[in-house]
Amino acid sequence: MARYTGPKAKISRRFGEAVLGPCKQLKDRNYPPGQHGKGKRKKEGEYSKQLNEKQKAKFIYGLLERQFAKTFNEAARKGGVTGANLLRLLEARLDNTVYRLGIAPTRRAARQLVGHKHITVNGEVVNIPSYSLRPGDVVAVREKAKTLETIGKCLSGKVNRFGWLEWDSASMAGKFINYPEREEIPENIKEQLIVELYSK
Repeated sequence: MARYTGPKAKISRRFGEAVLGPCKQLKDRNYPPGQHGKGKRKKEGEYSKQLNEKQKAKFIYGLLERQFAKTFNEAARKGGVTGANLLRLLEARLDNTVYRLGIAPTRRAARQLVGHKHITVNGEVVNIPSYSLRPGDVVAVREKAKTLETIGKCLSGKVNRFGWLEWDSASMAGKFINYPEREEIPENIKEQLIVELYSK
């Protein structure tokens, strides 16, 4: 897959915020990467702002262009506000839910856990990170994987802060209660700019 495997700090510096997790370099080098990073920046145009917002959302959720466009089209077909629908669909992805439940420290790690068949949905092993959850679905750690040090380490300091998810520490299982409202999603994404970009 043509997934980004380069330095995470570079992406964080590009957007001016910790997009792929905590980034120490943002404090010391709070300017964009590249030889012109410290130079005089041109005024950002409307298209540039919209494109940057889309790219940022793609990096946060770990999607490629085709996957992201497909998710946007699905969001546009649903009733209601397209931008909010887009974020709800992204939050309902299995890899993202595993991350939100605290089973994995990052979305990348969550994606790996899913791909290695350590996660079940409603009792069945699912190894597709983009699997879209529905309200009522139960996401759990597979019996064989419950002794994994990585998962144990993550869950030891886990606090469930998300109202659309329920967690049962005894069974290492979480429930996707419903699609989150926009104000519940903590990501700093201006989804309206993404909608405007795709509407051109």
